[in-house]
Amino acid sequence: MPLADFEQTVEAFWRRRQEGVFFPQEWEDTLTINDACRIQLALLDRYIAQGARQVGWKVGLTSKAMQDQFRVHEPLFGYLMGSAPNDSGTTFDYASLIKPAFENEICMTLGADLVGPGVDAQAALASVVSVMPAMELVETRGPFTEQLALAITDNIQQRGIILGPETRPLPSDLDLQAVSVRVSVNGTLVAEGTGDAVLGHPVNSLVWLANKLAEYGRGLRAGDVVMSGSLTRQFAISQGDTIMAAFDPLGEVGASFT
Repeated sequence: MPLADFEQTVEAFWRRRQEGVFFPQEWEDTLTINDACRIQLALLDRYIAQGARQVGWKVGLTSKAMQDQFRVHEPLFGYLMGSAPNDSGTTFDYASLIKPAFENEICMTLGADLVGPGVDAQAALASVVSVMPAMELVETRGPFTEQLALAITDNIQQRGIILGPETRPLPSDLDLQAVSVRVSVNGTLVAEGTGDAVLGHPVNSLVWLANKLAEYGRGLRAGDVVMSGSLTRQFAISQGDTIMAAFDPLGEVGASFT
């Protein structure tokens, strides 16, 4: 189905979303990545128009491990709504989730607007006022790798975020590039990683995101939270699992699924 009328296309995706269809088959293999990003943002605007509140953004597929896992070679962006944040230690109802998985990330809070084009690492780092150890709770609601454009319209798997203790203000000697993480499932270590897995430095997620959003007339705003992208690959969640990510020196974040 060609993308002849953008507003008509957005309306078609909106109707399917209300029906609980996240990867409409009639749109398979038809959208460009740019089309998909525009549709994602238009759907975000519809949620906001209905009273929902956006709290920030996510950057996905930033580590080589994640790019290899999903056979993608550039980052992607998505949005975070007011319902997304959960405190560390939250217990989730597994039956309410669709093929859940998790990623371990650094969540950054902005103290100033960051609007591209032309944002560089120095400006991005200066905009960060706090960081938190975090996990992203994701769902596989369709064939992500095979239908990447549809995955983008579906907000690249976003279901929620889980946040640990906030570090504010940032210590002068905190090096996000050197932050390390140990990831465990049910007490068993499953992965280790460091901040440099995220585009070489987590702040590069902000640089990429601010400049990419500028292509769509958007920008990052003071108060936004931004999920950096995962320091390791993604891990599936089974019913009964307890997951934990210990970030040095930021602290721990975890959740359980019953």
